[in-house]
Amino acid sequence: MSTSDRALAAFRGLALGDALGMPTQSMSRAEILADHGPITGLLDAGPRQRIAAGMAAGSITDDTEQAVLLAELLVEGDGVVDPVELARRLLAWETRMRERGSLDLLGPSTKAALARLEAGVPADEAGRTGATNGAAMRITPVGIAADASDLKSFVDVVARTSAPTHNTGLGIAAAAAVGAAVSAGVGGASLPEAVEVAIAAADEGGRRGYWVAGGSIAARLRWALPHLASLRPADRETALIDVVGTSVAAQESVVAALALAALADDPWDALCQAAGLGGDTDTIAAMAGAVLGATHGGSVWPTDAIATVEKVNDLALAPLVTKLLALRGRP
Repeated sequence: MSTSDRALAAFRGLALGDALGMPTQSMSRAEILADHGPITGLLDAGPRQRIAAGMAAGSITDDTEQAVLLAELLVEGDGVVDPVELARRLLAWETRMRERGSLDLLGPSTKAALARLEAGVPADEAGRTGATNGAAMRITPVGIAADASDLKSFVDVVARTSAPTHNTGLGIAAAAAVGAAVSAGVGGASLPEAVEVAIAAADEGGRRGYWVAGGSIAARLRWALPHLASLRPADRETALIDVVGTSVAAQESVVAALALAALADDPWDALCQAAGLGGDTDTIAAMAGAVLGATHGGSVWPTDAIATVEKVNDLALAPLVTKLLALRGRP
C-alpha cells in the first residue's frame, strides 16, 4: 500500500463511518434496532431520527464537513491554521446549516468557545472548557499532513489546531490519539502499532491545555483494550455501550472508536457495528473509519459505498488528500 492510498482511505473511512452513523446518531440502541435492525450498509434517516431528519442514505454530517473545512485551512495556511479564521469558518458553516433547516449544528464545546472568541477572549483561553470529541472528529487532515514519528512535535500541531475550541487535556489528548493513529497508519504502521502510537499521543496530549475533570484517555485505552478483547463479541458490544460509553464526552467516544478499530476483524463490519451502538454513532464510526482506512488502505472499503457517499455529498477527497500529503514532512 502506498502512502497516498492509506491517506485517501483514511479520509474516505471517516466519511463512510460518518454516513453510516448519520441515520442513527443520538438514538439509543433499542431505537436503532426498532427502526433499522442491525446496520449493514448506508441507510436513509428513519422515523425517529431528529438531527438528520429526512437525509438520504450516504449523507455525511458535521464530522466530515468540519474535517474538510480544517483540511482546506491547512492547505491554505501551508500547514498552519489561523484560530480566528477557523472560528470564522465554523460559524459560517453553522449559518449555512441553519439556512438549510439542519439541526446538525456545532457541538457544545465548539459553540461555547466560538462565543468567547467573538466576545474578544484570546484564542488560547476560548477553548478552556472544551472536553468533548469535536477536535478529535475533525483531526484526520492533521494526521495526513503531519508525521507523528516525532510525537512531541506532532502533538504540538494537534494542540495548536485544537486550542481554539478544545484547549483542555481531555480535548487535546482525544484529538492527539486519533490524529496520531491516522498519521502512523499513513506512514506505514500496522493497526496494533498505530494504536500504541495513539496511546502515547494521548499521554502527551493530556499534559497540554487546561485541566478539566475526567478519566484519562490514555489510561482508559490501556484498560479498555485488553478488557474488551477478553469478552465474547455480544458481551463486548454491551461493554462498549454500558461501560466505555458512546456519548460526546471525549473519554467515552474516542476510547470506543479506537477500541472498535483495534479489535476489528473486518473494517467495514466494525463501522456498521459502531453505527448501531447508539449515542454519538456518526462520530465514533467516523473516527474508527479514519484509523482503519489509514492502517488497511483503500481495498477494505466497498467501492459502491464510496461512490454513493462522494456522489450524494459532492465530495472530491482525492485532490484534497494530495494537497495534504504535500505538507507531510515539512517543519
